[in-house]
Amino acid sequence: MNILVFGSINLDLVTRTHRLPKPGETLGGISFFTASGGKGANQAVAAAKLGMITWMIGRVGGDSFGQELLESLQQSGVKCDRIFIDESTPSGIATIAVEDTGENTIIIVPGANDRLDESDCDRLTDLLPDAAALLLQLEIPLSSVLAAAKKAQNAGVPVILDPAPARELPPELYSLIDIITPNETELSILTGIAVKDVETAREAITELQNRGVKTAIAKLGAKGVLCARGEEQFFIPAFEVEAVDTVAAGDAFNGALAVAIAQGLSLRDAVVWGAAAGALAVTKPGAQSALPSRLTFEEFLREGKIKAG
Repeated sequence: MNILVFGSINLDLVTRTHRLPKPGETLGGISFFTASGGKGANQAVAAAKLGMITWMIGRVGGDSFGQELLESLQQSGVKCDRIFIDESTPSGIATIAVEDTGENTIIIVPGANDRLDESDCDRLTDLLPDAAALLLQLEIPLSSVLAAAKKAQNAGVPVILDPAPARELPPELYSLIDIITPNETELSILTGIAVKDVETAREAITELQNRGVKTAIAKLGAKGVLCARGEEQFFIPAFEVEAVDTVAAGDAFNGALAVAIAQGLSLRDAVVWGAAAGALAVTKPGAQSALPSRLTFEEFLREGKIKAG
């Protein structure tokens, strides 16, 4: 079985400085580095590092950034044959400035990601019969998300949507989603319910179910994870870890969740896998570089501690 990821591929351009500049001000930086990112690519790497055959379907530009992004994905074990190199546009980038306190400013230029359309979904077609899940996010045009979800549903492949960055979704998309995985902020934006704790999260995921979603999973950070499917609801407390950088936690969760489902685990166990992968990801800086290998992941599952309560 394979996991398919249809979504964004970005290169992060990161500058560290003692403080962020004021409008019109020029400052000297401390350091600069590039890092492969994009929520789609991050989730593909998360699944591949856990040992699953994983295909990335997306676009990069016909520039040096695009080549760098492809090479990074390939080194992580992601299959990249279905990534289209769009010579007419640059690759997607995010320019990020980070000051000593951790505060940051981010400017995203979607580039090739913004060109994804229904024609890109054709590269999914022959992969769907062997797919255990299709992972989607919202860093690409909604029309392409909807088209990919329809293809997956028609092929009987479960659709896992990470609704980030959060935005209003077309009503017809909800009924195509097998599993939706918002964090607190995204859950609040989607439902209009201010999610502050487990009880308000319970109300909000019930609203998502009412809209047609089969399974709603609320990623509540250090509080844990709340899941609802049909009449069943359960809560998984967070793992005890020392958080360093939370940037890829949600992507690690979705990648591990999909791998667990592909391997036939129960929904509860799959959520535990997601929580464990997310916890591991926050213990290291960066996005794809923080995603755990299968060996590290299995050791953590055996020895990791879940918070009491």
